[in-house]
Amino acid sequence: MANSTSANLKLTVQATGENSGTWGQITNTNLLILEQAIGGYSSVALNATTGATLTYSNGALSNGKDAVIKLTGTITGNVNVVIPDSVEKTYIIENATSGSFTVTVKTSSGTGVTWSATDKGKKMVYSDGTNVVDTAFTEVSSDYSPQLSGILDTNGNDIIIDNGGAVEDDSNNEYIKFAKTATAVNEITVTNAAASGTPNISATGDDTNIDLNLTAKGIGRVTFNGAGKIQQLAEKVTNSATAATGTVDYDVITQAVLNYTTDASGNWTLNIRGDASNSLDSIMDTGESITIAHLVSQGGTAYYNSAVTIDGSSVTPEWQGGSAPTGGNASSIDVYTYTVIKTGSATFTVLAAQTQFA
Repeated sequence: MANSTSANLKLTVQATGENSGTWGQITNTNLLILEQAIGGYSSVALNATTGATLTYSNGALSNGKDAVIKLTGTITGNVNVVIPDSVEKTYIIENATSGSFTVTVKTSSGTGVTWSATDKGKKMVYSDGTNVVDTAFTEVSSDYSPQLSGILDTNGNDIIIDNGGAVEDDSNNEYIKFAKTATAVNEITVTNAAASGTPNISATGDDTNIDLNLTAKGIGRVTFNGAGKIQQLAEKVTNSATAATGTVDYDVITQAVLNYTTDASGNWTLNIRGDASNSLDSIMDTGESITIAHLVSQGGTAYYNSAVTIDGSSVTPEWQGGSAPTGGNASSIDVYTYTVIKTGSATFTVLAAQTQFA
């Protein structure tokens, strides 16, 4: 019986009685081929336009049998690195070529794995005899529960988090959750600081002037702890072509200033509340205060705020100057300001003032 060749590594399979006097030499070559397949390394220079075909010589060392292959050379077009059909083998391949073109490692007649024009990285791939397949072992996504044994260094690259993805604690509770805006051009930048410096969270991006929103959930509020300072503040103003009369509901959740631009038509009761669904009592803690302003246009006949309620219950304000107003100011804008202090459950102190602007 004649010698044969193995399918994948092309080892010489010696038949009984064959190779008299050369058995040891053939066996040694086979062992070297096995060593090559387990730990061998080759640097393969690619042709600039056609790439390369890895060699699989029968019964001899050849570059297609190495465990690790480094692809080199300057390429001027998209190229292929070809593995013969029917070979089943695993490789670690590094694309160390120069030139912004793709490199595809494939079988002669099947499909393969492609490095993009800018991808000069490493991949672990295998040939199943028909196609070359990416194991994805070099990607974190291949590990369903990856754990680091050291600091994660992104090496200058970004981290991509899917829409709705989060950074979680060790009990899988969310620290920070991310939401995507299509075609986004603006973002936040977090900057640390040296000793005696101040860390900074800033709005950055392509636009010239960018607001920075801090949005509480539901009727929750944004709280600044510590002895902070605010350099600029813009308050929400509701401009309404409404004449003051009857009961005016002031919703503190949606505005800091309520501007009635139509002349008042009668005296009115101001009812201060959270909004139609939430009481002021429910959104304020004891020991908190809010200050609001109600601007009321006055015509030739002036009217005034004759009563104040909170969540529909009557309160008696402490008026600036010691007495409540008894009338409005004709042909002007009367500005009423109210500082509401919560002193207990459904218990408030209200400081109020009326000022004429004409």
